[in-house]
Amino acid sequence: MRPAFFKRLAATALLVAGTALAAQAQAPEYISLTTGKPVQLGKAPGLKVKLLSTSGPVKTYVLIFAKGDEVVSGLTEFAQKHNVKSAHYQAIGDALSAKVGIFDYDRKAFKVIPFPDPIEVTSLTGDIAVYNGKPVAHTHVNLATFDGLIHGGHLFELFSGPTIELILKVEPTPLYKKLNTEFDAAIIDPELTK
Repeated sequence: MRPAFFKRLAATALLVAGTALAAQAQAPEYISLTTGKPVQLGKAPGLKVKLLSTSGPVKTYVLIFAKGDEVVSGLTEFAQKHNVKSAHYQAIGDALSAKVGIFDYDRKAFKVIPFPDPIEVTSLTGDIAVYNGKPVAHTHVNLATFDGLIHGGHLFELFSGPTIELILKVEPTPLYKKLNTEFDAAIIDPELTK
């Protein structure tokens, strides 16, 4: 009887340990925009940029991301390189993977939703403004999974599939963000001049 008891005890211990590890593996990740790590540059080496038009001080660009390029990195690097202080953009394309977030008001942080499989980018839109002296891209995205469902949220990471085609319009009047302490988030304040 004793060996059977120890086998059941060992099996129960393994089951409990496995359940605890599975729960840890599935624990949601949260990201704060003000305390999270900065965007890592240099992750879009295949990005191609072309100036499409100039209308007075307004410039319109196309940014074409290649397979494997990380869109947030490339967009941020473009904004820094071209000293963009105010812009808006939209894009479509296909992605290998993505991470989006939904804001949790209690935590003052975004719950991260990973998309590890290829998805269709049905809509990507955002703006650029200056925060702490640097241009910051604020992007929302809608993604279609293979079941035809649309998922969306704040974009944290998007690795381009065959392409992401982004049209960006740079405006002449700078926009600046300031910290909103109620939400622990940087938001555009049109009255700020620096």
